[in-house]
Amino acid sequence: MPGAFDCCGPCSVQTVFGRMDASATRQGQVRVRLNSLIVIACVVAIGGCANHRRHELVAAQPVAISDADIAARHGIFVATTRSPSAEASVVFGSGRASGVNFARVDMTVPKGHQTGNIERAKDGRPGDPAKDFTAQDVVLYPSEAAFGKAVGIDIAEHEDRVLVFVHGYNTGFDDGVYRMTQLVNDTKYPGTPVLFSWASAAKTANYVYDNNSTTAARDDLEATLRLLAKSRAKSIDIIAHSMGNWLTMETLRQLAISGDRDLGGKLGYVVLASPDIDVDVFKKQMARYGIPDRPFAVLLSDDDRALKFSSLIAGNQARVGDYSNAAELADLGVVVVDLSAIESSDRLNHAKFANNPVLVQLIGDRLSVPASLASAERRGSQPIDDLGKGVGKAVGSVAEIIITTPFKILTLGAGQ
Repeated sequence: MPGAFDCCGPCSVQTVFGRMDASATRQGQVRVRLNSLIVIACVVAIGGCANHRRHELVAAQPVAISDADIAARHGIFVATTRSPSAEASVVFGSGRASGVNFARVDMTVPKGHQTGNIERAKDGRPGDPAKDFTAQDVVLYPSEAAFGKAVGIDIAEHEDRVLVFVHGYNTGFDDGVYRMTQLVNDTKYPGTPVLFSWASAAKTANYVYDNNSTTAARDDLEATLRLLAKSRAKSIDIIAHSMGNWLTMETLRQLAISGDRDLGGKLGYVVLASPDIDVDVFKKQMARYGIPDRPFAVLLSDDDRALKFSSLIAGNQARVGDYSNAAELADLGVVVVDLSAIESSDRLNHAKFANNPVLVQLIGDRLSVPASLASAERRGSQPIDDLGKGVGKAVGSVAEIIITTPFKILTLGAGQ
């Protein structure tokens, strides 16, 4: 959730929550009604005092680039339900398109890049390629057929694998491109990166707009996955974050209803990071999808402040991403990875999957092997187990994680 709750002065999440509790006590009113009213006021206040940075991706006058300053280059393919922006530098804005637009963004990563970070200009403008992630070129495809041809060629050149990333709430087009670049760079993903960018308003106060945008994008994500499945790709991996998990799960549910839940056997890893989904809704989605052939991985954390806020907006309904009953989720056919003790560089603890250097590298290690081969190698054991053990060794016994599979519970720390 780039930019979420970037408030000025006293408008902090902790302060607002404190006022809510105190106000409820003083007024003696019905708590649910009072909380609802204050949540609305909180959202408006946060939206009013947030840092309204720009969302420019392409520089009008690019800074000269030197190969000596560049650590890597990545071609990020894009399928988006956003409408084109009136500003060429923004490329795609927050409005909803009537269909899907397609593009490729050629990105560079600076030599000084640190794993887990996204180095970029703080004001939301294009940066210096010697210091920041930068977009060097944007190619717009006139049709689905043109995009399919281009992405198909790239897939054939990159191990016949695809990684689809579905971003979360409060995310500009630029934010999604930067995160996709960081993920594919830091995990060293060997295949073709495809960003599915739905029409987020990229404003904290527009939670409902974003939620409706994900709902409107379900058919479009399904069509994009089917398009990729028609290529020579042998494995299509998916990583979803935050509200992007609602869109991903709804789409997978639709695929199941159609009788093609695993994309003709091409669906690989499904990683659901910090899912902003009502737990009861998730249970229904999984019931319709059925027990996955390869368990989905749910990464959650009980200190995720963004999801606590989301839960408050939703009438205090638990979200999957900070749910305490891991065994209950595992019964649905998912592997639950509790990252509560893992450190995060974002103050909301909402993006640990991408910004914790140890975790992102270990995810990369697992993604390096196609899911079908990993399952064969493990002879039926859970591929995520290795990830958990690796994290346990790397972070030390103080920062344990707990892996809950449909079959067992593992508590992992140093030396395990």
